[in-house]
Amino acid sequence: MPAAPSQAPLGILGFGHFGRAIAALAEAQGLPYFAHDPDPATAFTIPTGRAAVSPEELARQARTLILCIPIPALAPTLAALRPHLSADHFILDVGSVKVQPAAEMARILGSDIPWCATHPLFGPAALARGERPLRAIICPNDQHPAAARRAAALYRTLGCETTELSPDDHDRLMADTHALAFFVARAMLDLGLPPDSAFVPPSFHAMAQTIDTVRADATHLFDIIQQANPHAAVARERLLEALKQIHAQLLDQPRNPD
Repeated sequence: MPAAPSQAPLGILGFGHFGRAIAALAEAQGLPYFAHDPDPATAFTIPTGRAAVSPEELARQARTLILCIPIPALAPTLAALRPHLSADHFILDVGSVKVQPAAEMARILGSDIPWCATHPLFGPAALARGERPLRAIICPNDQHPAAARRAAALYRTLGCETTELSPDDHDRLMADTHALAFFVARAMLDLGLPPDSAFVPPSFHAMAQTIDTVRADATHLFDIIQQANPHAAVARERLLEALKQIHAQLLDQPRNPD
Protein backbone atom coordinates (compact mmCIF):
# COMPACT_ATOMS: atom_id res chain seq x y z
CA MET A 1 0.00 0.00 0.00
CA PRO A 2 1.45 3.45 -0.88
CA ALA A 3 2.55 5.67 1.99
CA ALA A 4 0.10 8.31 3.14
CA PRO A 5 0.93 11.73 1.66
CA SER A 6 1.94 13.07 5.08
CA GLN A 7 4.43 10.20 5.43
CA ALA A 8 5.88 10.30 1.93
CA PRO A 9 9.68 10.43 2.33
CA LEU A 10 11.60 13.63 1.87
CA GLY A 11 14.73 13.66 -0.29
CA ILE A 12 17.69 15.75 0.94
CA LEU A 13 20.37 16.36 -1.67
CA GLY A 14 23.43 17.62 0.19
CA PHE A 15 24.11 16.50 3.76
CA GLY A 16 26.34 19.30 4.97
CA HIS A 17 25.46 21.56 7.88
CA PHE A 18 22.11 22.61 6.48
CA GLY A 19 21.15 19.22 5.07
CA ARG A 20 21.70 17.73 8.52
CA ALA A 21 19.58 20.51 10.03
CA ILE A 22 16.67 19.65 7.73
CA ALA A 23 17.15 15.95 8.54
CA ALA A 24 17.03 16.72 12.27
CA LEU A 25 13.75 18.61 11.85
CA ALA A 26 12.32 15.75 9.78
CA GLU A 27 13.35 13.25 12.45
CA ALA A 28 11.75 15.37 15.17
CA GLN A 29 8.45 15.42 13.26
CA GLY A 30 8.54 11.71 12.38
CA LEU A 31 8.95 12.48 8.68
CA PRO A 32 10.97 9.79 6.85
CA TYR A 33 13.78 10.97 4.59
CA PHE A 34 16.56 9.79 2.33
CA ALA A 35 19.73 11.75 1.67
CA HIS A 36 22.65 11.86 -0.71
CA ASP A 37 25.89 13.82 -0.70
CA PRO A 38 28.52 13.62 -3.46
CA ASP A 39 31.37 13.95 -0.97
CA PRO A 40 32.18 10.46 0.41
CA ALA A 41 33.27 11.80 3.79
CA THR A 42 30.02 13.73 4.19
CA ALA A 43 27.93 10.87 2.82
CA PHE A 44 29.44 8.67 5.54
CA THR A 45 27.57 10.79 8.12
CA ILE A 46 24.14 9.93 6.69
CA PRO A 47 22.39 7.57 9.12
CA THR A 48 22.15 3.91 8.22
CA GLY A 49 19.14 3.19 6.05
CA ARG A 50 18.78 6.81 4.96
CA ALA A 51 21.49 7.02 2.29
CA ALA A 52 20.90 7.09 -1.46
CA VAL A 53 23.93 6.11 -3.52
CA SER A 54 23.29 8.75 -6.20
CA PRO A 55 21.04 11.72 -6.99
CA GLU A 56 19.20 9.49 -9.43
CA GLU A 57 18.42 6.96 -6.71
CA LEU A 58 17.33 9.78 -4.41
CA ALA A 59 14.86 10.90 -7.10
CA ARG A 60 13.49 7.35 -7.20
CA GLN A 61 13.15 7.14 -3.42
CA ALA A 62 11.51 10.53 -2.85
CA ARG A 63 9.28 12.82 -4.86
CA THR A 64 9.94 15.97 -2.81
CA LEU A 65 13.61 16.96 -3.05
CA ILE A 66 15.24 19.73 -1.02
CA LEU A 67 18.51 20.81 -2.62
CA CYS A 68 20.78 21.75 0.30
CA ILE A 69 23.71 22.65 -1.91
CA PRO A 70 25.77 25.80 -2.57
CA ILE A 71 24.15 28.17 -5.04
CA PRO A 72 27.01 27.83 -7.61
CA ALA A 73 26.27 24.09 -7.72
CA LEU A 74 22.54 24.55 -8.27
CA ALA A 75 22.44 24.89 -12.08
CA PRO A 76 24.76 21.94 -12.87
CA THR A 77 23.01 19.79 -10.27
CA LEU A 78 19.59 20.58 -11.73
CA ALA A 79 20.82 19.90 -15.26
CA ALA A 80 22.22 16.49 -14.24
CA LEU A 81 19.09 15.63 -12.26
CA ARG A 82 16.59 16.84 -14.87
CA PRO A 83 16.42 13.61 -16.96
CA HIS A 84 15.47 11.68 -13.81
CA LEU A 85 12.62 13.96 -12.79
CA SER A 86 8.94 13.85 -13.66
CA ALA A 87 5.88 15.98 -13.04
CA ASP A 88 5.40 13.95 -9.83
CA HIS A 89 8.51 15.51 -8.31
CA PHE A 90 8.68 18.74 -6.35
CA ILE A 91 12.01 20.60 -6.14
CA LEU A 92 12.98 23.21 -3.54
CA ASP A 93 16.20 25.09 -2.99
CA VAL A 94 17.34 26.69 0.28
CA GLY A 95 19.72 29.41 -0.90
CA SER A 96 20.30 32.68 0.93
CA VAL A 97 19.56 34.64 -2.26
CA LYS A 98 16.57 33.99 -4.45
CA VAL A 99 16.66 35.89 -7.77
CA GLN A 100 19.39 33.70 -9.25
CA PRO A 101 18.09 30.29 -8.02
CA ALA A 102 14.54 31.11 -9.11
CA ALA A 103 15.78 32.02 -12.59
CA GLU A 104 17.83 28.82 -12.85
CA MET A 105 14.94 26.60 -11.75
CA ALA A 106 12.62 28.38 -14.15
CA ARG A 107 15.07 27.81 -16.98
CA ILE A 108 15.99 24.19 -16.26
CA LEU A 109 12.80 22.79 -14.71
CA GLY A 110 10.35 25.13 -16.39
CA SER A 111 6.66 24.36 -16.31
CA ASP A 112 7.22 20.60 -16.51
CA ILE A 113 8.69 19.93 -13.03
CA PRO A 114 7.08 21.66 -10.03
CA TRP A 115 9.57 23.82 -8.13
CA CYS A 116 9.71 26.58 -5.55
CA ALA A 117 12.48 28.90 -4.37
CA THR A 118 12.69 29.02 -0.57
CA HIS A 119 14.96 30.41 2.13
CA PRO A 120 14.81 28.86 5.61
CA LEU A 121 15.85 31.60 8.05
CA PHE A 122 17.67 29.25 10.37
CA GLY A 123 20.63 26.93 10.44
CA PRO A 124 22.42 24.49 12.71
CA ALA A 125 23.53 27.24 15.09
CA ALA A 126 19.96 28.49 15.53
CA LEU A 127 18.72 24.95 16.12
CA ALA A 128 21.47 24.32 18.67
CA ARG A 129 20.46 27.49 20.54
CA GLY A 130 16.84 26.34 20.53
CA GLU A 131 15.65 29.47 18.75
CA ARG A 132 11.92 29.49 18.06
CA PRO A 133 9.89 30.12 16.06
CA LEU A 134 11.73 28.82 13.03
CA ARG A 135 10.85 30.77 9.89
CA ALA A 136 11.10 30.23 6.16
CA ILE A 137 10.49 32.54 3.19
CA ILE A 138 8.59 31.11 0.22
CA CYS A 139 8.82 32.68 -3.24
CA PRO A 140 5.79 31.97 -5.45
CA ASN A 141 6.30 31.52 -9.20
CA ASP A 142 3.94 31.80 -12.15
CA GLN A 143 5.02 28.50 -13.71
CA HIS A 144 3.66 26.55 -10.72
CA PRO A 145 0.98 28.56 -8.89
CA ALA A 146 0.34 25.80 -6.34
CA ALA A 147 4.03 25.34 -5.47
CA ALA A 148 4.11 28.03 -2.78
CA ARG A 149 1.28 26.34 -0.89
CA ARG A 150 3.05 22.98 -1.15
CA ALA A 151 6.31 24.47 0.09
CA ALA A 152 4.58 26.24 2.99
CA ALA A 153 2.85 23.00 3.98
CA LEU A 154 6.18 21.16 4.00
CA TYR A 155 7.86 23.79 6.16
CA ARG A 156 4.92 23.79 8.56
CA THR A 157 5.34 20.02 8.83
CA LEU A 158 8.97 20.69 9.77
CA GLY A 159 7.82 23.09 12.49
CA CYS A 160 8.34 26.41 10.69
CA GLU A 161 6.34 29.56 10.18
CA THR A 162 6.31 30.85 6.61
CA THR A 163 5.83 34.08 4.70
CA GLU A 164 5.72 34.80 0.97
CA LEU A 165 7.95 37.25 -0.89
CA SER A 166 8.92 37.63 -4.51
CA PRO A 167 12.55 36.69 -5.24
CA ASP A 168 13.47 40.34 -5.79
CA ASP A 169 11.72 41.53 -2.61
CA HIS A 170 13.47 38.74 -0.72
CA ASP A 171 16.88 39.80 -1.99
CA ARG A 172 16.21 43.46 -1.17
CA LEU A 173 15.25 42.51 2.38
CA MET A 174 18.25 40.22 2.79
CA ALA A 175 20.60 42.88 1.42
CA ASP A 176 19.51 45.27 4.19
CA THR A 177 19.64 42.61 6.92
CA HIS A 178 21.52 39.38 6.27
CA ALA A 179 24.17 40.85 3.98
CA LEU A 180 24.82 43.89 6.18
CA ALA A 181 25.00 41.81 9.36
CA PHE A 182 27.58 39.51 7.78
CA PHE A 183 29.44 42.50 6.31
CA VAL A 184 29.84 44.18 9.71
CA ALA A 185 30.64 40.89 11.45
CA ARG A 186 33.29 40.06 8.84
CA ALA A 187 34.95 43.44 9.41
CA MET A 188 34.98 42.95 13.17
CA LEU A 189 36.31 39.43 12.74
CA ASP A 190 39.09 40.69 10.48
CA LEU A 191 39.96 43.33 13.10
CA GLY A 192 40.60 40.51 15.56
CA LEU A 193 38.19 41.76 18.20
CA PRO A 194 37.89 39.49 21.26
CA PRO A 195 34.15 38.66 21.56
CA ASP A 196 34.88 35.84 24.04
CA SER A 197 36.49 38.17 26.56
CA ALA A 198 34.97 38.15 30.04
CA PHE A 199 34.82 41.94 29.87
CA VAL A 200 32.60 42.15 26.77
CA PRO A 201 29.39 44.01 27.77
CA PRO A 202 25.94 42.41 27.32
CA SER A 203 25.17 44.89 24.53
CA PHE A 204 27.80 43.15 22.41
CA HIS A 205 26.57 39.58 22.92
CA ALA A 206 24.14 39.52 19.97
CA MET A 207 26.83 40.92 17.69
CA ALA A 208 29.27 38.32 19.02
CA GLN A 209 26.84 35.59 17.95
CA THR A 210 26.85 36.95 14.41
CA ILE A 211 30.65 37.10 14.42
CA ASP A 212 30.73 33.47 15.56
CA THR A 213 28.37 32.55 12.73
CA VAL A 214 30.62 34.20 10.15
CA ARG A 215 33.65 32.53 11.72
CA ALA A 216 31.98 29.10 11.54
CA ASP A 217 30.44 29.42 8.08
CA ALA A 218 32.32 28.47 4.95
CA THR A 219 33.74 31.41 2.98
CA HIS A 220 31.46 30.63 0.05
CA LEU A 221 28.39 31.56 2.12
CA PHE A 222 29.73 35.04 2.84
CA ASP A 223 30.67 35.46 -0.83
CA ILE A 224 27.24 34.32 -2.04
CA ILE A 225 25.40 36.64 0.35
CA GLN A 226 27.48 39.58 -0.82
CA GLN A 227 28.08 38.80 -4.51
CA ALA A 228 25.00 36.89 -5.71
CA ASN A 229 22.48 39.26 -4.16
CA PRO A 230 21.90 42.01 -6.77
CA HIS A 231 21.06 44.54 -4.04
CA ALA A 232 23.90 43.86 -1.58
CA ALA A 233 26.45 46.30 -3.05
CA VAL A 234 24.03 49.23 -2.79
CA ALA A 235 23.18 48.25 0.79
CA ARG A 236 26.88 48.15 1.72
CA GLU A 237 27.46 51.55 0.15
CA ARG A 238 24.56 53.05 2.09
CA LEU A 239 25.91 51.58 5.32
CA LEU A 240 29.42 52.89 4.68
CA GLU A 241 28.07 56.35 3.88
CA ALA A 242 25.99 56.36 7.08
CA LEU A 243 29.03 55.33 9.12
CA LYS A 244 31.13 58.08 7.55
CA GLN A 245 28.47 60.66 8.40
CA ILE A 246 28.21 59.49 12.00
CA HIS A 247 32.00 59.53 12.30
CA ALA A 248 32.17 63.06 10.91
CA GLN A 249 29.43 64.26 13.26
CA LEU A 250 31.26 62.83 16.25
CA LEU A 251 34.50 64.53 15.22
CA ASP A 252 32.68 67.86 14.94
CA GLN A 253 31.14 67.62 18.41
CA PRO A 254 33.04 69.14 21.34
CA ARG A 255 34.51 66.55 23.65
CA ASN A 256 32.94 66.07 27.04
CA PRO A 257 35.57 67.10 29.56
CA ASP A 258 34.18 64.53 32.02
